[in-house]
Amino acid sequence: MKNKFLTIIVALLSLIGIVLFVRTLGIEKEDVAGMSDAVSPLVTYSLILLGLAVAVTILASLFSLLKNPAALKKSLLGLLGLGVLFVISYMLAGDGQVVGANSEIVATAGSSVSKNTGTGIWLSIILIVIAGGFFVWDLLKGLVKS
Repeated sequence: MKNKFLTIIVALLSLIGIVLFVRTLGIEKEDVAGMSDAVSPLVTYSLILLGLAVAVTILASLFSLLKNPAALKKSLLGLLGLGVLFVISYMLAGDGQVVGANSEIVATAGSSVSKNTGTGIWLSIILIVIAGGFFVWDLLKGLVKS
């Protein structure tokens, strides 16, 4: 019964999406206002579906974690590790001026945007180095076994 109900819901959502998409096919390319009127509901519908998918995924993950205390402990340890890496990258980040690709100033020196940008860059570098280390370790481990 559950599977049939889910199939009906998916078919209904797909049908709505197809109808909204077909509405855009009948609009002339030059009719900007008409195209905007036809595309706007499709974009809104897509955003609503994306939000629902994210909400269902997060809720299902939380319920799964609450049912399994060992997985909850591992997840919390992972979040704690990411928090530690975030603090380290925040300490390494500078608060100098941020310049964009067009040589325009994105953030002035000493601003929170500048510090947050530096933190994001340092966090990415640290995570890439850790991932690369695990990759090399796994590669070496595989070479030793064979």
